[in-house]
Amino acid sequence: MITKTKEDVLSLAHDRGVQFIRLQFTDILGSLKNVAITTEQLEKALSEGIMFDGSSIEGFVRIEESDMYLVPDPNTFTIFPWRGRDGSVGRLICDIYNPDGTPFIGDPRYALKKVLAEAGELGYTMNVGPEAEFFLFNTEQSGRPTVTTHDDGSYFDLSPLDRGEDTRRDMVLALKEMGFDVEASHHEVAPGQHEIDFRYDDALATADNVVTFKYVVRSIALLHGLHATFMPKPVFGINGSGFHINQSLFADGANAFYDPSQPLQLSSAALHYLGGLISHVKGLTAITNPLVNSYKRLVPGYEAPVYIAWSPRNRSPLVRVPARRGQGTSLEFRSPDPSCNPYLAFAVNLKAGLEGIKNKISPPAPVDQNIFEMSEQELRDLGIGYLPDTLGSALEELKRDALIQEALGPHIFEKFVAAKTLEWNEYRIQVHSWERDKYLSKY
Repeated sequence: MITKTKEDVLSLAHDRGVQFIRLQFTDILGSLKNVAITTEQLEKALSEGIMFDGSSIEGFVRIEESDMYLVPDPNTFTIFPWRGRDGSVGRLICDIYNPDGTPFIGDPRYALKKVLAEAGELGYTMNVGPEAEFFLFNTEQSGRPTVTTHDDGSYFDLSPLDRGEDTRRDMVLALKEMGFDVEASHHEVAPGQHEIDFRYDDALATADNVVTFKYVVRSIALLHGLHATFMPKPVFGINGSGFHINQSLFADGANAFYDPSQPLQLSSAALHYLGGLISHVKGLTAITNPLVNSYKRLVPGYEAPVYIAWSPRNRSPLVRVPARRGQGTSLEFRSPDPSCNPYLAFAVNLKAGLEGIKNKISPPAPVDQNIFEMSEQELRDLGIGYLPDTLGSALEELKRDALIQEALGPHIFEKFVAAKTLEWNEYRIQVHSWERDKYLSKY
């Protein structure tokens, strides 16, 4: 990983004619926020941080304790290539600090750093390779998004079926210019659905990259007159969008999940990590699938995993072990969706996996059959359970899982549960069009 210093950032900003800097961070729910400064303020921001009002940000602090500081991470500096050279705009991702110079415990980036430090004490670093899917929809003349797609493409289709190919190409070019190592891009299963994959990196850099990726995708789509959404299930009857988290631990530069002497070439650390992940998956699902809409995707029939199982051979279980071995050995966790906050999602995944390693938690036996085709009795006989099926049930599981709460910290846990309980209750009391269509004339 390339490391930038304060001096590197100042030099790059000067050489590239940057006029504005966006200091970016996420709130607890994963929404990207930013404060814009001019380059004249850049040195001060890098040296001292920039004060902002934390009481205006979802889940941060009360109004009587609102002063907080954004402290830019120089390594995250990049320039938005679609803005042109006149008035170029740069970006820095920031950590959030209290006025007394201590890290703010409600900062999602800090939550991930804490669990990464715990892994470091055990001699591990975490690498993550993300796979985030998204939809491209047409917009109305006013610019409001619709749910009509501008193509009828399917998996790996090309133009003319994949009319998003040019848009996706421009996204890839922008990402590459910003330093992303893009590995693949393609049309996904549903009409208007796409995926762009970039190379794995350490977990913190990858979380930063995911936040940037989503911003770039939406910005480039807008330039093409389209709306890009990472909503998990925007359209009934077709596949939703997933956010597969390919994860591995490294120790002394070697993949700690790889052991060629074992039957599946998976080390005991890999299997125990898997055991921890599966043991806590119900408790962490509210974090990896945080919307009411997330659970419209997690239903049988649309390739999204709903059953708690793993396999080295097929894609129907919750966790898949991709075929690649050696330095590329990883576990693919398939239930998360791209609406999640990546900092928190990676933190709870790692926390659960480390718990498995510490306590030598063994995973259940692998399931190599197609789980989607099993009967209820077959699922019961194999002891295969289900993920939570609503946001409400996922929140209840989170409230029962002390380990996942520890990964989040008390501030994030309390604020997250409060915000999401409100969201769930707002949804529950609504009267939806389906209900009127089903019941109004009949009863």
